[in-house]
Amino acid sequence: MVHSPTIEELHFDDAPSVDSVPGPKSRALIEKQQRIDSSAVAYPEDIPIAFDEGKGATVRDVDGNTFIDMFAGIGVLNVGHSNPYVLDAVHEQTDKFVHTVDFPTEARLELIEKLDEIAPDGLQGNMRTVFGGPTGSDAIEAAIKLAKYNTGGDGLIAFRGAYHGATSGAMSVTSNKKFKEAYTPLLPDVVHAPYPYPFHMDKAPQEAVDHALEEVQAIIEDPYGGLANPAGIFVEPLLGEGGVVAPPEGFLQGLRDIATDNDIPLVFDEIQAGLGRTGQWWASEWYDVTPDVMTSAKALGGVGFPLSATMYHEDLDTWDSGDHAGTYRGHVVGMRAGTRAIEYIQEHDLLAHARELGDYIRTRLEEVAESNPQLVDVRGKGLFIGAEFVDTDGEPDGDIGDAIQDYCFENGVLVWKAGRHGNILRLLPPLVLTRDLAETALDVVEDAIDHATATASVAD
Repeated sequence: MVHSPTIEELHFDDAPSVDSVPGPKSRALIEKQQRIDSSAVAYPEDIPIAFDEGKGATVRDVDGNTFIDMFAGIGVLNVGHSNPYVLDAVHEQTDKFVHTVDFPTEARLELIEKLDEIAPDGLQGNMRTVFGGPTGSDAIEAAIKLAKYNTGGDGLIAFRGAYHGATSGAMSVTSNKKFKEAYTPLLPDVVHAPYPYPFHMDKAPQEAVDHALEEVQAIIEDPYGGLANPAGIFVEPLLGEGGVVAPPEGFLQGLRDIATDNDIPLVFDEIQAGLGRTGQWWASEWYDVTPDVMTSAKALGGVGFPLSATMYHEDLDTWDSGDHAGTYRGHVVGMRAGTRAIEYIQEHDLLAHARELGDYIRTRLEEVAESNPQLVDVRGKGLFIGAEFVDTDGEPDGDIGDAIQDYCFENGVLVWKAGRHGNILRLLPPLVLTRDLAETALDVVEDAIDHATATASVAD
């Protein structure tokens, strides 16, 4: 077995090191992509870069520019780019066997056992796992089917600000109207309740929680609540695309109580927040609340292999043979990678590292907020961090988010945005980000904030 390197050994030594960007080779590849690729391609519009290689929490483009990566493929690369401990197993498995549908393999069974080992209390030891296709959407589709199969219901409760995926069922529980308006009708009887987002709602945390739970309870229990035959509640225990919102205490427990009282499954979407991202294996563990069903993808494939899973209490394992299927539910290379990634997190105590480094990053941003009234909220858990910006009138300002992203890119740091208005700086770096790299990245981010807000104030 290959040596499991420390996180300090993983990265390019010269990050960040940036000439003028985008460089000529990146521009050429982007132009070629625009000619022959789908018009649905979006990410290069925000960060015009063509990648060449990655190591740890650093990446290099085709022009030789080296960046600190603070978004990790939108939460995919928790153990970093090209982690050699993971890739050792990938190379070994690829030489032997790649595709199995759902025939048993050591790789498949080892990952199921590993997921059970790190499952939340209440699922650990009595959990079943069904693997799906390559995206988180597949895991959500499986959860929807499982909820309907077990309850006989067809109505679903989800939340405003939610993002659950791009397939029809996953889009139905996603709240972004613009994202799905061209594809309606989707699933009928999906109702979106408010997610407790105290800053956005202009409410105290407990008020926001009480309001959200009253709405959910009314949807399910009020004779005129509108949802005739509920099948399940779908929620992100930490809102991702909707703005990196960690709900106040009491929200997830309240959902747990409502779901239990009404005998419907509670489904936690841990696709972006899970597998160590928040400094716990699962974001729900911050609240000590266990779902009936939990979805995973993104970081599950170790170093970017496409793999999803839906994990659920064994009491819900009522499917007959073949009731849920999918060609790529036997991606043994991704399964080996996933097991190795979990082992790497355990061996290097990256949960504690994510908590400590996340505290440092949030503290740095909170210090900026003390002197910058346009940075109005810093939040998150572990290495899942959001910073919200408004204009001088207190309104959400997506232009500031764009300007911060552009400045960081030009100075060797890759960041991403979130929220309804693109006004939230979202930081979700690999868990292997070192303190030194974090300090360097935050120096650039702070300069970007100062530059973007000063420019916006002059424009106002």
